[in-house]
Amino acid sequence: MLTLNNLCVHFPTKNGLVRAVDDISLTLHPGEILGLVGESGSGKSTVGKATLRLLDVTSGNIVLDGEDVTHATGSGLKPLRTKAQMIFQDPHSSLNPRMTVGRIVAEPLVIHTKIRGHRLTETTAKILDRVGLPSQFLHRYPHELSGGQKQRVAIARALTVDPDMLILDEPTSALDVSVQAQILEFLKELHAERPRMTSLFISHNLAVVRYLCHRIAVMYLGKIVEEGPVAAVFSNPCHPYTKALLSAVPLPQAEQNDSRIRLEGDLPSPVNPPTGCAFHPRCQVAVAGKCDVEPPNWVDLGNARARCHLIEEQAE
Repeated sequence: MLTLNNLCVHFPTKNGLVRAVDDISLTLHPGEILGLVGESGSGKSTVGKATLRLLDVTSGNIVLDGEDVTHATGSGLKPLRTKAQMIFQDPHSSLNPRMTVGRIVAEPLVIHTKIRGHRLTETTAKILDRVGLPSQFLHRYPHELSGGQKQRVAIARALTVDPDMLILDEPTSALDVSVQAQILEFLKELHAERPRMTSLFISHNLAVVRYLCHRIAVMYLGKIVEEGPVAAVFSNPCHPYTKALLSAVPLPQAEQNDSRIRLEGDLPSPVNPPTGCAFHPRCQVAVAGKCDVEPPNWVDLGNARARCHLIEEQAE
């Protein structure tokens, strides 16, 4: 359904080139949910926006459902919008406060279909009902809704054109826990109803990714450092960064495990990334003279893969 080949997204600034996404490759098959995780600033949201051509691509290519959309612009983007839609992180700012819920959800239908008049209202009401909102919400404005209701409206708007691909940019991070559970359950039901529906789920919540996703890709400073099935990566993380992320997840018990791996320092600047392995300044097992000099290659781990010199040595 989606293939990203050596995708790079760089932003020129007066201080240098920001390498937000730096040579990543991913493949999503029909019906799959891929979780993209990493710290804030690692480039996750940039990947999602570039995939839908909301940002220009510096190099590499994007193939959606067999069609190269890397350089699509203007009217050439219209077919892409019916194939793929994005649900943004903040439902408060992703909805137009001057439009009613009915107009917000109907807008994609007006743009991409010939549905009009009474039929447009009926179709919009059915879509709202699909996400658990009754028809009286048609005439309400975003400020009259709760956070969970706003996110349901955003999901309804994305589903109006029946896309086969959804980019979900941390869609539950601004919601309380009970509402998160409702949204996640709805997304699971949606995928069960539509076997071809494919999703790129961007999140920093590893518990949510473990519950919802089939595969996981771990991103650090614009690069993918580990990728594989959720069960395999969670049970046996290989990259030191993945191990640190998983060890930071709090356990449901009074006394927390003291074996947590604490990362020292902050994420390096994408304007001036470290040489060699980008993670080496914060890595507890980095080898001087190698990790800080040579960028690591991908190591095949069966149904998973990772980028690390230590894993390379163990595999030899």
